[in-house]
Amino acid sequence: MQDAERDAWLRLKLTPGVGDATARKLLAAFGLPTDLFAQPRAALATVVGGKLADRLLVEPEGWRALCERTRTWLEGDARRHLLTLGDADYPVELLRTEDPPLLLHLEGDPLALRHPLRLAMVGSRNPTPQGADHARQFAHALAEAGACIVSGLALGIDGAAHEGALEAGGRTLAVVGTGLDQVYPKKHQALARRIAEQGLLVSEYPLGTPPLAPNFPRRNRIISGLSQGVLVVEAALQSGSLITARQAAEQGREVFAIPGSIHSPQSRGCHALIRQGAKLVESARDILEELQASPGSLPADAGREASAPESQLTGDPLLRALGHEPCGLDALQARCGLDTATLQARLLELEFDGLVARLPGGVYQRRAAT
Repeated sequence: MQDAERDAWLRLKLTPGVGDATARKLLAAFGLPTDLFAQPRAALATVVGGKLADRLLVEPEGWRALCERTRTWLEGDARRHLLTLGDADYPVELLRTEDPPLLLHLEGDPLALRHPLRLAMVGSRNPTPQGADHARQFAHALAEAGACIVSGLALGIDGAAHEGALEAGGRTLAVVGTGLDQVYPKKHQALARRIAEQGLLVSEYPLGTPPLAPNFPRRNRIISGLSQGVLVVEAALQSGSLITARQAAEQGREVFAIPGSIHSPQSRGCHALIRQGAKLVESARDILEELQASPGSLPADAGREASAPESQLTGDPLLRALGHEPCGLDALQARCGLDTATLQARLLELEFDGLVARLPGGVYQRRAAT
């Protein structure tokens, strides 16, 4: 792409009052942005009205600085790219959604956009230990079976999903809500670097865009739009993950949900989705078979590592007494009959072994085997 053409796309993106829908209307009428900005006011006004026509004729504030910043960013690393709605390499699946983004900033391997099997994994930013384990293990199993894991780089389930895919040596794609010249949350800077090396970072927002709250629900349509299906791991009833699931359903994507404890607020969103028709899943194989993955791409044990094998957990009497629901110390002591000191020592051992998690309020819960 020539500099003048790229700069025109950035100008269109930056023009006040011209959102993506209006921009698409202008492009349909006049062609590429370079042609659009060559139009007289009268022609522009017939499409968007006089007020917006006037704005289109004035250079947006900060536009020239953004053009230079973008050029420098692109030249700084061969893994960086800028895709526009008019590019032949623009993802077809995203193009067919109701609201495709005008621009896509990429860092990493752009071939991840055309990976044959892409599954989004989303969920709570404050998951239970079991939820985080599920995200990591499902992502690991799915990536091993050949899926590219798509998520949003957020804390909690998103981060665990990316980590699981990377640990499996697989592909992962992160759609972020900031410009690609910064990382949010800062805690995920190292993770973002690993994703850029082993997968792809994607943003529709110009460089320099800070982590503004409205950007994150909006980017969810890209997460679902780039995927054949969406798996919700843990989500409260008011979770943004349910927005992603709703958008996925509207886009004709499959929606999957992992059930959880009836006592956990973080499971209620998944249960609501299941009641509304989302597919209940217990293993990665459930998802792969639903998406009609090639049987040859599935290892013999695909998905089994994504749900705790009962034989590994029920051999310990204390784990049997703990069950699968969060349990307080007093209730657990009543079940197993151990004295307080012995019980606490055993729980500590199991916690060190990664089989039990201590939750706020002195409550304990079994974790999936790793």
